[in-house]
Amino acid sequence: MKHTAARTRRAVLRATTHPRTASGTASRGPGRARRGARTWARANRAVLQLTTRVQEGLQEAARRPDRGDISTTTVIIWVAAVTGAVLIAGTIAVVIAKYNGQLNGL
Repeated sequence: MKHTAARTRRAVLRATTHPRTASGTASRGPGRARRGARTWARANRAVLQLTTRVQEGLQEAARRPDRGDISTTTVIIWVAAVTGAVLIAGTIAVVIAKYNGQLNGL
């Protein structure tokens, strides 16, 4: 059974509808029911967009299992490069701090 946007929207609306919306709105006062409806509509849109995006991602992952994920070797090389750069910068900072008085006259 294929999922369509309308089917997903109906499922989200059914799942997120508050059970007391009809009875609770009369006692809230004037104008509050509309704001609550707008909030629910905004929440429904957000949930719909999120579920649609997750479904698209899952379909893409099923269609293309090799998505070019970063390999372990690449991560090791990057960590080694960053560590080396930090060590070199630290060494330069120590040397400059040690000989700072002698370098002032240059």
